[in-house]
Amino acid sequence: MSIQFDVVVIGGGPGGYIAAIRAAQLGFKVACIDEWKNAKGGAAPGGTCTNVGCIPSKALLQSSEHFEHAGHSFADHGIEVQGLKLDLVQMLKRKETIIKQNNDGILYLFKKNKVNFFHGRGAFVAAVDGGYEISVTGVNSENITGKHIIVATGSNARALPGTPFDEELILSNTGALDINAVPKKLGVIGAGVIGLEMGSVWRRLGSEVTVLEALPAFLGAVDDQIAKEALKLFTKQGLAINLGVKIGKITSGKKNVTVEYTDAKGAEQKAEFDKLIISIGRTPNTIGLNAEAIGLQLDERGFVAVDGDCKTNLANVWAVGDVVRGPMLAHKAEEEGVAVAERIAGQHGHVNFNTVPWVIYTSPEIAWVGRTEQQLKADGVAYKAGTFPFMANGRARALGDTSGMVKFLADAVTDEILGVHIIGPMASELISEAVVAMEFKASAEDIARICHAHPSLSEATKEAALAVDKRALNF
Repeated sequence: MSIQFDVVVIGGGPGGYIAAIRAAQLGFKVACIDEWKNAKGGAAPGGTCTNVGCIPSKALLQSSEHFEHAGHSFADHGIEVQGLKLDLVQMLKRKETIIKQNNDGILYLFKKNKVNFFHGRGAFVAAVDGGYEISVTGVNSENITGKHIIVATGSNARALPGTPFDEELILSNTGALDINAVPKKLGVIGAGVIGLEMGSVWRRLGSEVTVLEALPAFLGAVDDQIAKEALKLFTKQGLAINLGVKIGKITSGKKNVTVEYTDAKGAEQKAEFDKLIISIGRTPNTIGLNAEAIGLQLDERGFVAVDGDCKTNLANVWAVGDVVRGPMLAHKAEEEGVAVAERIAGQHGHVNFNTVPWVIYTSPEIAWVGRTEQQLKADGVAYKAGTFPFMANGRARALGDTSGMVKFLADAVTDEILGVHIIGPMASELISEAVVAMEFKASAEDIARICHAHPSLSEATKEAALAVDKRALNF
């Protein structure tokens, strides 16, 4: 007879492990199933985010930024560096250490909150009395039963048709984080978050990076003014960004990859790279879930179909994170995981998609929340805009990082904040003030009237809010 649980979570990424912990806090008997393994075969919960996504990419972004500063910026501070040398082995080792710390932290949290962890792959077997039977295959192979099931199986990198990842020459995000020697020439297909972040890492370390993007506009989801500033800055840094590209034949040799493509002007081009990163989006990870065994509905793209509360077509089966509709963001998955656990407990779990922040961890960072100026125009919303450049911010000058700006968009009549867009130093941290403000339906005037510490980067936020009413004080 299988072990009976109140809640079984399939997947231990940000959505899954957070859902499991919150459900346990609410008094449920909880199991979480996750199959990720570390190099030694041990449990490595945390999903794509912890193992081959958010966490390791930030580790390499930070390390590579230090390297670039040491080589190009320290002299301005009166710091002379002689014999600068890259130890890529140590850099990658540090990344792996950080991953393990996060893996171990999740296992500790499971133990602390009395979550039963099963190291293996979870799949549906059948609907049974008391809920649903789930098979676990792997290190812990057995069948368990849950009254409530939360599917949090995440997503996989999307490959180009006919060009599978080999993680040696043709790389997904996984391979892009584990290149053992700096490639002389690096190609990146896709100018999204992953492509720009990984391209930035290897450019800083010495690669000649070429980015090939199919869309005619750069960062189409970003506010147009911010995107144009980003394109200018990234190009100045040395990223060769080609827009409106149509990818043709990709050929792998023994030591390089050749990409044939048509550029925006219709001319045929051919480029040879030592490594090629393909970052054209992600697909839901539902293969092997055996959804058909219980009649769990998937949509035409393979996502688990859910309503606004993350309920599936089956009673007591829920789904969260990358495997359902909405942005593929770790923090969105976490919020859904908490909300589902609370809904199971009869509470009113809450996720506001309108205030989910977005971040691109390049240098400068790009962060935003709410609507863009082009969206407001398309929707016919009357608005006011205010911007403030970091070059006029004292703390940014002291940091030696004055690129970018803060931009506020507010309703023309009510002054309610409709969107905030930042490109510049620590944008990922600065955006939180805007998220809080929008959750409480604050006006630009509210932020303009709040005292911000001096000198701080956050003063640029206050000044941009003041600029909505054309009364910025320092620009």
